[in-house]
Amino acid sequence: MHDARHTVLTIELKDNSSAKAFADLLKAGDVTLHLADYGGFEKVGDLPKTLPRNDVDIRTHPGDVILYLGKHICLYYATNEWRFTRLGRITNPDPQSLRQVFGPADIDVTFRLKR
Repeated sequence: MHDARHTVLTIELKDNSSAKAFADLLKAGDVTLHLADYGGFEKVGDLPKTLPRNDVDIRTHPGDVILYLGKHICLYYATNEWRFTRLGRITNPDPQSLRQVFGPADIDVTFRLKR
């Protein structure tokens, strides 16, 4: 059985209006989301509000935190190519270990600003 309930991920946010809006959302309080496994390369969930988009053609890498269509957050543990907005990057734990950290099932993740 896989249990990632107490794994803490550190995310370094990018310098763009999308990441700023995400940080502003978290200033109002923690946000817990249900993330579904999708395609064997990401965990994806719905944000409580739409964020501004800064979409560009991207090849994702393990550890990328991506905004999709302004309303979905994606945590990547493998690669993908699409038109996305990069919100940030998971810096801890090692992005290459995320497939093991996340496991194959859906997960619940709480995002909070570092205190």
